[in-house]
Amino acid sequence: MNSIKLFIQAIKQNQLHGFGYIAAATISIIHVFPKQMLLMIIGILIPTIILILFLHTIFSKLKINIIDMSVTLFGIFYIAIFLMFISIIRENLENGKFLIWYVFFAAWGTDIFAYIIGKNFGKHHFTDISPNKTIEGCIGGIIGAVILVTLYTVACQYIFHVEFNYIIVILISLVLSVLSQIGDLSASAVKRYTGIKDFSNLIPGHGGMLDRIDSIVFIAPFAYFLFMLLV
Repeated sequence: MNSIKLFIQAIKQNQLHGFGYIAAATISIIHVFPKQMLLMIIGILIPTIILILFLHTIFSKLKINIIDMSVTLFGIFYIAIFLMFISIIRENLENGKFLIWYVFFAAWGTDIFAYIIGKNFGKHHFTDISPNKTIEGCIGGIIGAVILVTLYTVACQYIFHVEFNYIIVILISLVLSVLSQIGDLSASAVKRYTGIKDFSNLIPGHGGMLDRIDSIVFIAPFAYFLFMLLV
């Protein structure tokens, strides 16, 4: 009920907020269409969204400006479109129910090992965007992702009898780990710009759902295309 109230309030206060919710909700269900139609649907949907945003700007006589439009567009793309690829991997790729876990293990391995190594051995700070991150932690995160992904590949082979090429899997985990850390820093950059610590307070002590899955969301589309090209 709170989500519905916030949605209605957003529409009343700012038409772009309401449109952003509608666009994101529309995008979030396009994975149910056959994969051969996805490119056409996305190709039509994205230009249409941009067109409507510009029309809002024009007919509001610039009360809605280009910054409002850009922020709304960023929210739609970053959350709805990126997250959509989780379902696309699961539903539209061969062995998708196994491949999808590579996204999670790459992100989780990166986060866990980056934290452990960074906290215990980190000495060289990496960036001012996130002062706690260190070069040692970043390297540890990559190693952790490779370890978890390799262990999962072994489990797939000997428990589920699904085989993947180990060299390709390790290569993909390396790329996804680096992208996961970029995604984490990107989320930190957004928070720093907006002056917030967490995206919400849904989970006490941890922030919101997006705070927990920001790196997973960020790497999902890249994982899909890597799987398409290499697996």
